Amino acid sequence: QVQLVESGGGLVQPGGSLRLSCAASGRFFSIGAMGWHRQAPGKQRDMVAVITSSGSTTYADSVKGRFTISRDNAKNTVYLQMNSLKAEDTAVYYCNAGFRYSSAGNYFGSWGQGTQVTVSS
Repeated sequence: QVQLVESGGGLVQPGGSLRLSCAASGRFFSIGAMGWHRQAPGKQRDMVAVITSSGSTTYADSVKGRFTISRDNAKNTVYLQMNSLKAEDTAVYYCNAGFRYSSAGNYFGSWGQGTQVTVSS
């Protein structure tokens, strides 16, 4: 079984910054794309940013220019640097990743438990 554990959430004032981390552990052959999604109360879960195994990135329009996703393949960890935070960024942030369990296998997605980010004065 694989596990994704997020950390780095918390309370921050508008305009502030936070850095989220998500570490993968367990038995797997490789990790494909990794990403961050968020879900605000009463809303659906939306993609925030995704990074492929080769480093290509995709961002939601609402976070472009403010958030940066990166990964450390040696540590099986993905990061989300969030700057210029706004009240509307308040949500539970979830990490997800695609895992392959053999060299010829397909990728299967897994999710972390989420970390709360609250932007408020």
